Amino acid sequence: MSRLQVVSGKGGTGKTTVAAALALALATEGKRALLVEVEGRQGIAQLFETEALPYEERKIAVAPGGGEVYALAIDPELALLDYLQMFYKMGSAGRALKKLGAIDFATTVAPGLRDVLLTGKACEAVRRKDKSGRFAYDHVVMDAPPTGRVTRFLNVNDEVAGLAKIGPIHNQAQAVMRVLKSSETAVHLVTLLEEMPVQETADGIAELRAARLPVGRVIVNMVRPQVLDAADLELVRGTPRTAIAQSLSAAGLGGARRGGHAERLVDPLLRQAEEYAERYTLEHEQRGVLSELDLPMHELPLLTEGMDLAGLYELATELREQGMT
Repeated sequence: MSRLQVVSGKGGTGKTTVAAALALALATEGKRALLVEVEGRQGIAQLFETEALPYEERKIAVAPGGGEVYALAIDPELALLDYLQMFYKMGSAGRALKKLGAIDFATTVAPGLRDVLLTGKACEAVRRKDKSGRFAYDHVVMDAPPTGRVTRFLNVNDEVAGLAKIGPIHNQAQAVMRVLKSSETAVHLVTLLEEMPVQETADGIAELRAARLPVGRVIVNMVRPQVLDAADLELVRGTPRTAIAQSLSAAGLGGARRGGHAERLVDPLLRQAEEYAERYTLEHEQRGVLSELDLPMHELPLLTEGMDLAGLYELATELREQGMT
């Protein structure tokens, strides 16, 4: 399993939730995982029901088996201050630049530099070792930008080509790309069984492959349980209304007389069956599209009670059982 797990997906597919569940799954049995947020939305803090994350690595959860999940919300301005101190020894001068607004200006007018800082921080955590020579984290999970922007975000080498041909910025971008384009990295895409998210997933995978970035797996999120299969639906379509009404009556749901309660239930039940059949057909078609992408695919259930911390652990268990670790 790659040490840097990048999670992307169309907005609304639950990519942050999947990234958090994946970090929990990877941290089982005593391992350590770092969950990195790069968009400044504090979605990780909300999921783990904790206060807003500062620009530091902080333990936010204990995984099954005693593992630990740490989280980091990367602030591009503070990351640039770190960068200036690391390469130019500009600690106090860098802080002065921040007060003058120069740091915000630099990361705004040079988005390529911003992406180098964000991805560079995650890649540094991947490479970091402790005094004994062991990696500080067994896995780093990045909650990345949405599918439409993830390839450009990760392909920082191209982004900085117009900024610097040589020097520390260029060298930093090269070091980042050595991690991002290696077997140490896997980019997973989260989708729903709906036409637009599936199409965006297919387009995103094509872009990642064209950029020679390592595509990992497709994770289908919020999958509703299958109530009827194709044979059941065909049976519903071929069963006369009177037979349905009689079956309902036999089950104790109203009298058998014409116009009785059982007969009045027939139309609502048939409408529900039609709606389910439409959804079943659509989801079956979208599974077919995803299967053509020739990637491992995992499915996570829709949690009808809503997402909370217990639900997050439930999804982590699903990912472990499906071999995501």
